[in-house]
Amino acid sequence: METTSRIARVWLTLRWPLVAAIGPIAFGSTYFVTHEYLPPESPLWGSAIRALPAGIVLLVVARRLPTGAWWWRSVVLGTLNMGLFFCLVYVAAQLLPSSVAAALMSLSPLVIAGAAWLLIHERPTPRILLGAAVGAAGVLLIVGTATGALDGWGIAASVASMVLSSIGAILTKRWQDGTPVLTITAWQLVVGGIELLVAAVVIEGAPPAVSPTESLAFAYVSLIATALGFVCWFTGFRHLPAGVVGVIGLLNPVTGVALGVLVGGESLSGLQEAGIVLVLCSVVIVNMRR
Repeated sequence: METTSRIARVWLTLRWPLVAAIGPIAFGSTYFVTHEYLPPESPLWGSAIRALPAGIVLLVVARRLPTGAWWWRSVVLGTLNMGLFFCLVYVAAQLLPSSVAAALMSLSPLVIAGAAWLLIHERPTPRILLGAAVGAAGVLLIVGTATGALDGWGIAASVASMVLSSIGAILTKRWQDGTPVLTITAWQLVVGGIELLVAAVVIEGAPPAVSPTESLAFAYVSLIATALGFVCWFTGFRHLPAGVVGVIGLLNPVTGVALGVLVGGESLSGLQEAGIVLVLCSVVIVNMRR
């Protein structure tokens, strides 16, 4: 009985960090799948096919349309978290090795902590700052020792997507009013998907031909890495301090690096391995009290 009670207490303490962790793990897998299996010549169509089906599926489950201020809030959040973000991530994934593209995104804890301080007056604690610093050191080891040439446009796209999504995540937390996370996520995905669809038609023309393998890859990216990933990610922001969720997001690059090495055959140096250890340590640091 005592053991069961202890397990229950541990679960109640760690359930939200564990749920939040599903998001960055799912996001990190996107880099490898996009780089290896999706067509590189149509980033807007690729982003639209990722966002819109995920949003429609969640909207069917939620069965609720925006009301009042949520009409314009959904447009703002959908543009930041989905529309611009997906397009930039797609470009970064095509121009950079999956490990580098994912690692650059892990600088987001610092941006998230700063945005939370400015937008919702959530001052980062010393523990969060320490975790972010340790994670940033791990990122520098992963990126700074990466082999091969780094594309400047790919780096710019990755950094821009990180900044926009961090601000969008804090605004999502600021505007929470009891509306279910699944519902808010559905609205954002539908808005971002429509924006991307219009942009794809105007700029890229007809959609690209998609093979059966690419169709399966798109299904995974849309339903698992996007619909499930964002619901878990925003759930973390609903129940945890933004700085804690930001550092948990460092599991994004770890997943990207692991898939790039284990499945994609990318090389990993000793310093990069040390960087991964530091990233994992940073996640432990911010959750030590839990």
